[in-house]
Amino acid sequence: MRSPVRLLPSVLVVGCAAAPMPAPRPPVVTPPAPVVLPVLPAAPRAVAAPAPTPAQPFDWRAGYRCPEGMALTERAQGPYCIDRWEGTLVRVAPGGQVTDWPNNRSVDGHEAELRAVSRPGRRPQGYISGLQAQRVCANAGKALCEVDQWVQACRGPEGWLYPYGQQRRAGVCNDRFKVLDRHPVPILWRRDGGEPGDVLMWHPKFMNDPRLVTLEHTLTPGGALAGCMAEPGVYDQVGNLHEWVRDADGTFMGGFFMDTYQNGEGCDYRTLGHGAEYHDYSTGFRCCADAEAVEAS
Repeated sequence: MRSPVRLLPSVLVVGCAAAPMPAPRPPVVTPPAPVVLPVLPAAPRAVAAPAPTPAQPFDWRAGYRCPEGMALTERAQGPYCIDRWEGTLVRVAPGGQVTDWPNNRSVDGHEAELRAVSRPGRRPQGYISGLQAQRVCANAGKALCEVDQWVQACRGPEGWLYPYGQQRRAGVCNDRFKVLDRHPVPILWRRDGGEPGDVLMWHPKFMNDPRLVTLEHTLTPGGALAGCMAEPGVYDQVGNLHEWVRDADGTFMGGFFMDTYQNGEGCDYRTLGHGAEYHDYSTGFRCCADAEAVEAS
């Protein structure tokens, strides 16, 4: 027979539970040492390249020069110089003294002592023949212009009929064109008691009277009409006085203050009716010369 099982009384244990375990501490993490990067030099600042200089057009004029009072221009044969103003004269005395020669005084017999000059503000020399004009140009170290030199300067690079354009404009140059009033020859003839219409007034003897270019509405000083200028800087090639050119048979160009149309207009005006020995109040000149080459600096 089994022994009876004895049941022990239950024992309630209060407040005697074991103390909780402390939470584990997080591990101490040592931060890594900062990385020190080397200091690099700053990149150079970009500098804009200078804008390219536009190519300058070739200027052939820079390689040549002209004597004082002359303008540089060119023709097919090359550069040359031409007087800017119609020719005037100075007298060089045996002792070297230089004096102005009156523009209405005869050149006859004085060719050796006279020298051509080109100056603004002086009335041009009339009463001079083609042969005399050639001589006074040579005395100045120049020469009477050849026909194509004269025409090229008058027409300029544009090839105009007049120094200032293709069409004539009244009052730009000293020319009366088709209006022949105030003509000095008949006016002076009548003042001297001559009969109107007498052909003797057109005789060279009367046409060389020094009073003719002293009357009103005759000559103007060189350069006084600023618009009457060809491109190279040459004044009064049309009007004022006829201008002799180098031609053994005798030719003068451009017309004069009373006529720039009867023998061609403007730069095409050309008189062939007189020998190179002829002169009267209306005949003048201008000189040309070779251009001097200069070395580039």
